[in-house]
Amino acid sequence: MPSIKKPGRRCGPGMLLQFARAAICVATVFCGVATASAEEYRLGVMDKLRVRVAEWQTAEGAVRDWGAVSGEYTVGSSGSISLPFVGDLPASGRTTTELAEEIGVKIQTLFGLRDRPSASVEMAQYRPLYLHGEVQTPGEYPFAPNLTVLKAVSLAGGLRRADSGQRFARDFIQSSGESAVLVAERNRLLIRRARLRAEIGNRDEVTLPTELKNVPGANELLASERALMESRDKRQKRQLAALGDLKSLLQSEIESLAKKAETQARQLELAMQDRDNVDSLADKGLALAQRKLSLEQRVADVQSSLLDIDTASLKAKQEMNKATQDETNLRDDWDAQLAQELQNTEAELDALTLKLGTSRDLMAEALMQSAEAAQLAEQSLNVSYSIIREKDGKPAEIAASENTPVLPGDVIKVTAAMAIR
Repeated sequence: MPSIKKPGRRCGPGMLLQFARAAICVATVFCGVATASAEEYRLGVMDKLRVRVAEWQTAEGAVRDWGAVSGEYTVGSSGSISLPFVGDLPASGRTTTELAEEIGVKIQTLFGLRDRPSASVEMAQYRPLYLHGEVQTPGEYPFAPNLTVLKAVSLAGGLRRADSGQRFARDFIQSSGESAVLVAERNRLLIRRARLRAEIGNRDEVTLPTELKNVPGANELLASERALMESRDKRQKRQLAALGDLKSLLQSEIESLAKKAETQARQLELAMQDRDNVDSLADKGLALAQRKLSLEQRVADVQSSLLDIDTASLKAKQEMNKATQDETNLRDDWDAQLAQELQNTEAELDALTLKLGTSRDLMAEALMQSAEAAQLAEQSLNVSYSIIREKDGKPAEIAASENTPVLPGDVIKVTAAMAIR
C-alpha cells in the first residue's frame, strides 16, 4: 500500500452505520451543488482545480485520506493535469464529475484497491476572459460565475468614451502648452546669442534683441545673461592677470641673472689676470706654488658659478616662453569656446523654430477639427458584441447581446459605429 495511508479508527456496527448515513447525506448534498454549478462547464487550459481524494475501507471500517494526491492543479497547455502516483490525465473538454470519476478509477486500478477511492474535483479558479475593441481598458480579466457580456464590459471600465470634441480640445491645450515652452526657450536662446555676440565683439554691454521688445520677462533674462558675461569676463581677466604677473616675475628674474652674470664675468676676468701674474712670478721663482693653486681654484669656482647663472637664465626664459604660450592658448581657447557656443545656440534656435511651427500647425488643426467634432456630438453610437469561443478545438465567433452569458476563456469583441440621427 502507498506510504500516504493514515491510520483509521475502528468503529462499532452502530457507530459505523451512523457514519455511513451521514457521509451519504453529505456526499449527496455536495454532488447536487457541484452538478448544479458545473454540470455544463467543460474544463480548459489555465483552469485551476482543487482535487480531494479519500477512501472508505470496508474491511477495516476506516477512512484513508490520500493527502499526497489531494491539492490544487492547473490544466496545462496540453489539456492535462499531472497528479502524483496517477500521472497525466486529460482534463480539457471534460466536466469535473468525469475527471473525478477517472481519478478514482485510476487510483483503484493502480494500487489494486478493493474499494474505489472517492475523488472530488472543484473549480479553484476559472481561466480568464478577454475584452477587445471599443472598451476603456482592453485586456485580460478574471472570470466569475454568472458573468454576462455587460458585466464583463464593466470590468474593462465600460465602453470607450466618445470625445465629442474633447480630444481636439485636449490636443489644442497640449500643443498650446508645448508652444509656450518652446517660445520661452527661444527667448532665452535669443538673449544668449546676443550675449555671445557681445563677448566675441569685446563689447561691454549686451543689447536686447529686437524680437524681444516689449516681451514680458525679457529684461530679467537679459540681466541674467549680463551677470553671466561679467562673471566669465572677470574669470578670464584673473587668469590673464595671473599669467601677466608670472611673466613679469620671470622677466625680473632674467634681468637679475643677466646682471649677476656680468658681475661674475668681471670677477672671472680679474681672477684670470691674477692667475696670469702669479704664473709670471712663478716662472721667475718669486711666487709660491700654493698661491698659484689657490688662484686656479678661484678661476674654476667663478666659471662654475657663471655656468649656473647661464643655466638658471635659460630656464627662466623657457618659463617665460611657456607663460606667453599659455596666455595665447587661453585667449584662443576662449575665442573657440565662444564660437562653438554661438554655433550650438544657432542650431538650437533653428530646431526650436521648426518645433514651434509644427506646434502652431497642430493648434490650428485642432481648432479646425473642433467644429467637425461638434457635429459628431449630435450622432449616436451603434454598439455590437460578439464572443469568440473555442468549439471542437477551433475558434468560432458568436453574435451576442449585453445579457449573453460568458464562459471562461471567451474573447468578447466590442465594436461601435457612428449612426446619424
